[in-house]
Amino acid sequence: MEKLKVMLVDDEITILEGFKWLFDWEKHGCIVICEAEDGVMAINYAKIYEPDIIIMDINIPIISGLDAIRIIQDMNPNISFIIMSGYDEFEYCREALRLRITDYMLKPVNYSELGIVVNRLKMELLHEKMNINEKLLKEGVIENNNLIFQMTAFIQERLAEEINLQKLSEEFHLNPGYISKVFKNKTGINYHAYLTKLRINKAEVLLNTTDKNITEIAAAVGFKDYRVFTKVFKKHTGKTPSQYSNKINNNHVKEQSGS
Repeated sequence: MEKLKVMLVDDEITILEGFKWLFDWEKHGCIVICEAEDGVMAINYAKIYEPDIIIMDINIPIISGLDAIRIIQDMNPNISFIIMSGYDEFEYCREALRLRITDYMLKPVNYSELGIVVNRLKMELLHEKMNINEKLLKEGVIENNNLIFQMTAFIQERLAEEINLQKLSEEFHLNPGYISKVFKNKTGINYHAYLTKLRINKAEVLLNTTDKNITEIAAAVGFKDYRVFTKVFKKHTGKTPSQYSNKINNNHVKEQSGS
């Protein structure tokens, strides 16, 4: 899945370093792309780096965190904010609600709670991107043909992996049901059947061009059990992988002997 870009804003270096290194961003599908130490720097970096999420302290130099948020929201309303503050005052909380802040958390930071907030925000942003992409597809701004090309290229590069509709959904920000419908309309078969076809085609190539054994080829095209691979391969080609490989070898012998 595409990682969400995060910007950290705090005037205390130790807190910035703590945020950056003590929280497992990778685990939560995020990457820290920049850090700012005052409101002006935060505004400039938001414009340059276009983060998905900004984690902002309120009490920062030059321009306060809340004022910086107002300015950034005017520039880019798609950015989400999480406030981290040492101030547990109603006025600040009320202003944060007014600015539609995702969450207001108090220092010292509880990283377990931060993980819950980030995960919830990640799912909200994912659903939002799905809705936008599906709208663009329906309006013809994005063509389904291009989408199919992109998805099949993505699949071909990862045939050894588990590539279900959910994985495609996360990568292309589309609803799994919508992706399934696109595959059916464009290829005439459902997604699972299309994926199996790609895997068997790749297996035939590997049997024809490499010295890999059946177990290795099964793993290379996404089958954890070579017995399941053998059964599926025979169903699609009429031969077991061993029979297919022997036929190829016999043909090579005949070609070399001039028969």
